[in-house]
Amino acid sequence: MAALKRLIPSLNRVLVEKIVPPSKTNTGILLPEKTSKLNSGKVIAVGPGARDKNGNLIPVAFKEGDHVLLPEYGGIEVKLSDKELR
Repeated sequence: MAALKRLIPSLNRVLVEKIVPPSKTNTGILLPEKTSKLNSGKVIAVGPGARDKNGNLIPVAFKEGDHVLLPEYGGIEVKLSDKELR
């Protein structure tokens, strides 16, 4: 987790940890892989925001702890300490 604290997004970028849905229920029923198509994640870190032409700071719309949907092929995938981040 200490390695995650060192990753600080710049400008208006967001670091998201992908949420992997469980493959089995609490009672032991196996779920098919097709149900796990939803790409969602939890925001780990947020950059300070971007600046407009006048130099005013435009804050990022997300905050740490928010749950977001991820595009299937969007973002840059990073693997850090067995966690999949985008």
